[in-house]
Amino acid sequence: MAGRLVLCNCAGTQAIDADALASATGRTCDRVHTALCCAAPEVVAEAFAAPDTLMACGQEGPRLTTLAAEAGVGAPRFVDIRDRAGWTDDGDPTAKQAALLAEAALPASEAPMIDVASEGLCLIVGPAEVAMAAAHRLRDTLAVTVLLPEGAEAPEDRAVEIVSGRIRRASGAFGAFELTLDALRQVDPSGREIAFGAPRDGARTRCDVIVDLTGGTPLFPAHHKRDGYLRPDPGRPQAVADAVLVASQLVGTFEKTLHVRVEPALCAHSRAEQTGCTRCLDLCPTGAIVPAGEHVTVDPMICAGCGACSSVCPSGAIAYDAPPVDHTFRRIEVLARTFRTLGADPTLLVHDDHGREMIALAARHGRGLPAHAVPLELPALAAYGHAEAMAALGAGFARVDILPGPRTERDPLLAQIALANALAGREAVRLLDAAEPDALAAETRAPVPAAVAEPILPLGTRRQVTRVAAAALHDGAPVVPLPEGAPYGAVLLDRDACTLCLACVSLCPSGALLDNPDRPEVRFVEDACLQCGLCANICPEDAIALEPRLDLSPDALSPRVLNAEEPALCVECGKPFGVASTIERIAGMLADRHPAFGAEKARMIRMCDTCRVNAMAHSADSPFAAAPRPRPRSSEDYIN
Repeated sequence: MAGRLVLCNCAGTQAIDADALASATGRTCDRVHTALCCAAPEVVAEAFAAPDTLMACGQEGPRLTTLAAEAGVGAPRFVDIRDRAGWTDDGDPTAKQAALLAEAALPASEAPMIDVASEGLCLIVGPAEVAMAAAHRLRDTLAVTVLLPEGAEAPEDRAVEIVSGRIRRASGAFGAFELTLDALRQVDPSGREIAFGAPRDGARTRCDVIVDLTGGTPLFPAHHKRDGYLRPDPGRPQAVADAVLVASQLVGTFEKTLHVRVEPALCAHSRAEQTGCTRCLDLCPTGAIVPAGEHVTVDPMICAGCGACSSVCPSGAIAYDAPPVDHTFRRIEVLARTFRTLGADPTLLVHDDHGREMIALAARHGRGLPAHAVPLELPALAAYGHAEAMAALGAGFARVDILPGPRTERDPLLAQIALANALAGREAVRLLDAAEPDALAAETRAPVPAAVAEPILPLGTRRQVTRVAAAALHDGAPVVPLPEGAPYGAVLLDRDACTLCLACVSLCPSGALLDNPDRPEVRFVEDACLQCGLCANICPEDAIALEPRLDLSPDALSPRVLNAEEPALCVECGKPFGVASTIERIAGMLADRHPAFGAEKARMIRMCDTCRVNAMAHSADSPFAAAPRPRPRSSEDYIN
């Protein structure tokens, strides 16, 4: 049974084609309301009476939810089609409205959560004049300890715990900070004067919340992303007051989102103590990703969910999970397909919550977005990598515009945009530097190029979607050159230098390099190559180089031979056991040139393992031979 669609034209300020929207979304719509948020409770109850109702209003969602509760009916799902589509001064918004409604009707993806407990242990770091004032405001709600700078005098205030010293090392996150302190001095209250005691180094402590009022170097990288670490400007009283208010609320049990999913078996970080891929380690702004043997691990308490690791991971060992990558692909496909049923050549505007406010301001006070610009809101822009951009272009979007927020890390985005443009063969993905709503509206009105003629269905892994989308965008260009560091490419093998030792095959984490059990051979499946560099790092002959590219021909999906030689045949049993040229080269180097390798020993070099062991065991000077067995003694021996 199709769900119900409730439409409102917001006092006639936006055009609504109810029949077209109902047909495009497969939902029923009885009427178009004029101002449902101002209607009587019985009108709201009638509008929301049916199950699985979708309400085309974003601004008045909380008010309408309250009215629905008063009327005794369930609250619908809300979607904004006014600011994002209806309020525009060019073109018919129906196609974009339908696309937004269809996307909002998709099942929601719930992010996994973990509980974080805080007992309210708070450490305030800073000079006495600001730290003590903050401590007195927090002492009734938190267990406060003040850490004064090294060498500070002990105040006579005993309302809170006071120590002095310096922080040598800090780690952890909200609810589990761990600190190492040097020159730690605790208050000695005995005697006439209150003073600090003797200093000691290497003291360790823990706390749940840190309020850093030093104004100096932060204790953590990307400190604004570290939960529980508050670092206001001590010279701004309002900023300090805001931090104190936030800290006072950090007691109890909280839910933290598990932003990424890790599959260690897929990780190409290292093999046999040789380092390969370090893309996620190089990008993580908070230091949440660390090596753990042959793979990496993510500390969920430190991870801030920027998503950059997911966009650069070549194997899918780290994947964004809030929402999952396949859910993002599904949203992109539904937006493109629904729009193209009523319009042509849409563009995609990817943004976060900052972009949502920009779009709303542009719609209310300016021209709004153009009719072809379809917004897609994501919680983490850095998770939108080249694969997601290629999925959008392959699904039918003519261009992808990414609107960063004030705190968005731009370097990962720029690298992924460059890779996506190389894969697309044109400048199809842009980073918008729009600081004002009017500038955003102007930049999204840039000329729209032609979209792909036959859209794809973005299903599968990020690598699979990228390949299918690139094939749809390129016609007659089987090999697409890519920039350095791309996770797609070929392995170039110097046959003259290669000795077919197969070390590269044994360490390849993705199975791109293969051997042949029947003969000395190195085979290569280009589609599986991650360009992690392990094979080049382990090769003892430096015979391997990497070439970043994307081969769109069917040959990239099948093994091809990089190097092969005739096998050496055992001179005893005739079984193939090695590389003929290598065996002959070793035999030539040792025969008659070393006292341990005469004619008989040189012949053993040309034997397989089994025959060589047999020959050595039965030789006169076998290293495995024991002392001769004693001759059995008989009665005749004793008589004689």
